[in-house]
Amino acid sequence: MAYQKIINIAVIAHVDAGKSTLVDAFLNQSHVFRDNEETVDCVMDSNDLERERGITIYSKNCSVTYKDYKINIVDTPGHADFSSEVERIIKTVDTVILLVDSSEGPMPQTRFVLQKSLECGLRPILLINKIDKKDERADQVIDEVYDLFLDLNATDEQLDFPILYGIARQGIVRYQPADENEDITPLFETILKHCEAYPDLTEEPVQMQVSALAYDDYIGRLGIGRVYEGTLKEGSTVILCNDEGRQERRKINQVFVYKGLSRIAVSEAQCGEIVMISGVADISIGDTLCDPENIRPLPMIRIEEPTLSMNFMVNTSPFAGQSGKYVTSRNIRERLEKELEVNVGLKVEETDTTDCFKVSGRGELHLSVLLENMRREGYEVAVSKPEVIMHKVDGALYEPVEEVVCSVPNEYSGTVISKLNLRKGIMVDIQDEGSYTRILYTVPTRGLLGYRSEFINDTRGEGTMVRRLAGYEAYKGDIPQRANGALISTETGKAMTYALWNIQERGQLFVSPQTEVYEGMIIGMSARNMDMDVNPLKNKKMTAVRSTGNDEAMKLVPPKIMSLEEALEFINDDELVELTPTDIRIRKKYLTALERRQHMRELNKAAAELEEE
Repeated sequence: MAYQKIINIAVIAHVDAGKSTLVDAFLNQSHVFRDNEETVDCVMDSNDLERERGITIYSKNCSVTYKDYKINIVDTPGHADFSSEVERIIKTVDTVILLVDSSEGPMPQTRFVLQKSLECGLRPILLINKIDKKDERADQVIDEVYDLFLDLNATDEQLDFPILYGIARQGIVRYQPADENEDITPLFETILKHCEAYPDLTEEPVQMQVSALAYDDYIGRLGIGRVYEGTLKEGSTVILCNDEGRQERRKINQVFVYKGLSRIAVSEAQCGEIVMISGVADISIGDTLCDPENIRPLPMIRIEEPTLSMNFMVNTSPFAGQSGKYVTSRNIRERLEKELEVNVGLKVEETDTTDCFKVSGRGELHLSVLLENMRREGYEVAVSKPEVIMHKVDGALYEPVEEVVCSVPNEYSGTVISKLNLRKGIMVDIQDEGSYTRILYTVPTRGLLGYRSEFINDTRGEGTMVRRLAGYEAYKGDIPQRANGALISTETGKAMTYALWNIQERGQLFVSPQTEVYEGMIIGMSARNMDMDVNPLKNKKMTAVRSTGNDEAMKLVPPKIMSLEEALEFINDDELVELTPTDIRIRKKYLTALERRQHMRELNKAAAELEEE
């Protein structure tokens, strides 16, 4: 097999900086698609959820050919909640293209992915994207990137990075903003000049490390990773080395490589190539496949620990099983086990009861994406309020702390600052940016649960807030919960306009007329800091007596329709979110008022006994 020059690159950036759009330009301009083939924007965001949210959730591979080089491209998630994807991918590439918005500059997640790249010794290429924006400030952004590199202890070699300018949406990359070329040739040329092809080690004994997993219903579990040395052949026997130090003989069935967007089977793959292999059922992240005659395991890949957990329970509401196909604990267990096959940032634990599983992940988005996928697949599940995972160090309690960057209109900055202070936040920096104020805070993750929707209301939808995990700090003490109570239905049936018209004076509604409700379901947020039991089924009395004037037209304020993330942020410890393929409902754990009173008495009694001890 003739040696093929291979360079692997990853595109890293903050959410919405244009990663997937740049990958589109790579594919279009290297003639991966036929002239008559219909293509879509962000072709790598193939998952329905990715398309709807406009973000990359799962890292994906594709390849293009330029001159006599094969360039494998990895599109990485920009969100810190999917950091377990980013960390592993960085180990399989030769260089990274750091994409930075020409007006926003480096954002918290940019810092996260860049830090991982620098730790692996990679020398990035900087691409200032969206230079056609009216508020572009490319020169200042480059200075900010230099500051960021210095902050992350970059070496002199890493600081000497090439700078390019682009408009990814139009498929343009230039050496200077004033250039007139209309393609991305400068980027291809810079990659070849800046990064050497993987060295020819095809004669060495084979060595490959698994950095990602995939699953195929027909061929089972698939391992994805880079061949570091030698040539990997289909049907060959290898030694599998895992993190427990075990070394076991395994046989590889098929070997796949990427060509364009397709996965194609090959008889052998040379060193430098990113491959996908089948036939090893127990393969896992970080496992090394070695030649039986030359066993040399590579260092294990460390994956960061989860920071949030929530309980996934069997749906026990009166409406359970009406729209879902999979509703039992066995169904939920099998689905979570299937997710663990590929989602290594996730952790699933059994609880005292068979109907409940404790699921831990990297953040609210990480867990809500799993729940949304389950919902769409026909599962019904009830979930509890997310809880932060604490660590104990030398007997002291430590909790995760996040770096938060808020950009808000000047008139709302005072409100945001006071709310973050209440949530035990510490201000690190504040800058004036014309009509906007940029505020940098460190806040405990506990304090940020439920804050996003409050932030959107406080800034009238004009503010932006981005967060990333900064580390663990000593426990910060109690943080206030949701200030408002809930409006709880006392009846089961269809909500009536007349009843809702009277209830809407007491708070904000979550349901509209003719919505099916049940006893214990939360139908709105109370204007006071206490729960209120209300009857949404009460209708107007039908009598023959007419009033002299016309009946008032009952105009309802449009209800707030809760998204999954908003519902998870809203609930308190005694509440659950009920997810079905057709509905997202919020309910009390104890549905009747009597059960809630009894539970409260038990809690008070337990608290009194503790005080006595």
